[in-house]
Amino acid sequence: MSVPSLRDDLQPALSGTVLLPGEEGYEHELAGFNRIFEQRPSAVVAAADSADVLTTVRHAAERNLPVAVQSTGHGVAVPSDGGVLISTAAMKGVHVDPAGRTARVEAGVRWGELLRRTAPFGLTGLNGASPSVGTVGYVLGGGHGPLGRSYGYAADRVRGIELVTADGTWRRADPQRNPELFWGMRGGKGNFGVVTSMELELFGVSRVYGGGLFLPGESAEAALRRWRDWTHTVPDEMHSGIALVRFPQQATVPEPVRGRFAVHLRIAYNGPAAEGERLVRPLRGIAPALLDTVTEMPYSRVGEIHMDPTEPGVYYERSARLAELDDAALSAVLELVGPDGDCPLPAVELRHLGGALRRPPAHPNAVPYREAAYTVFSGVPVAPHQRAEIARHQQRLIEAVEPWRVGGPFLSFISARENDPDLVRSAYEPDTHERLTALKRSYDPDNLFRFNHNIPPSEARAA
Repeated sequence: MSVPSLRDDLQPALSGTVLLPGEEGYEHELAGFNRIFEQRPSAVVAAADSADVLTTVRHAAERNLPVAVQSTGHGVAVPSDGGVLISTAAMKGVHVDPAGRTARVEAGVRWGELLRRTAPFGLTGLNGASPSVGTVGYVLGGGHGPLGRSYGYAADRVRGIELVTADGTWRRADPQRNPELFWGMRGGKGNFGVVTSMELELFGVSRVYGGGLFLPGESAEAALRRWRDWTHTVPDEMHSGIALVRFPQQATVPEPVRGRFAVHLRIAYNGPAAEGERLVRPLRGIAPALLDTVTEMPYSRVGEIHMDPTEPGVYYERSARLAELDDAALSAVLELVGPDGDCPLPAVELRHLGGALRRPPAHPNAVPYREAAYTVFSGVPVAPHQRAEIARHQQRLIEAVEPWRVGGPFLSFISARENDPDLVRSAYEPDTHERLTALKRSYDPDNLFRFNHNIPPSEARAA
């Protein structure tokens, strides 16, 4: 059946809109945050509600058309060429239950909007460093953010998921209903259905002691070693990372670090400001700061800590989990991206894990390799003429830390350039991946949902 005839059949049943290539609105719905791919799906469905999602999946399945999903486009994995892309960007319903400390969010809600809605109650969810990220996609990949060491991965704190599976059935997955699906959805990314809404736990955090401590680049070695030693002493309420940054000469960059190579220590302490100040004091003693923005702040401003990019563009990202950061590991990073290195990567970050991220959740899920102690991450905007060079140096970074790696890419940061089946498999423990492929066979045996970091269905076993 032709795509125009698909629209003829589908559009009358929708509240949203079916868009075909070349039509007004088609490019807008495809234009996510990370524009690393130029996608050309055969049709885009701008879904208005969960009924639109259900109807679209049924129609696509009947015609054997693969289905992609996009809300914000932060985590695009593969281009959805030839398939049907469901855009959930318009599904922005939020219901906050302050008494129950939960929030129900529809699939198009971003973290910034949820923070805005929960802040008046002195509550928050387990968002990431950037409030512009979509809630659903972030949670499906695990979700590691400024409150992770306090409360765990965002996936650990999900009460229930509503979704449409490949057979065109609406389901709820929670600890009582479809528990195996509930296990796999949290960590298995978008492999098992199209999420229409989630119920998330909220926490009584209204303020944090946080911000950035910017030190001269020549202090990089001392800063890395002091920070590493310091992370061995801090409580679970302390989230931190350290980035080696080559700041551009741009007006949007604070003047003290503009055009400089600097060390950016990133702090978020979930506790009293006075105690946070005491805990951070050893880091302030490393070197005179170029800029110090660490202070008590409303939690709704938490996005200012990491200063992640807010403008759409083409972003190259690579990551790895690390078992430890001994002196040899720090030297390997410094040799490549330190002040004397030849690596042009604009930013490389090490982030402290552990705490509640290490502990198993009340309801187990597929988030892997909880024993990792740190992550290393490089995520940078890339101009067309830089792509080969940036990709080469990011690969050098991953190779440099190979002796300390735990598994493959860090699932919360897995990128568009890490969609190879072997790389996806390596992001999980072998037993976890095998269990996920069995779950995929149960709920999506034809791999209808394959425009993602794909987990293919396992083959049928002989009786």
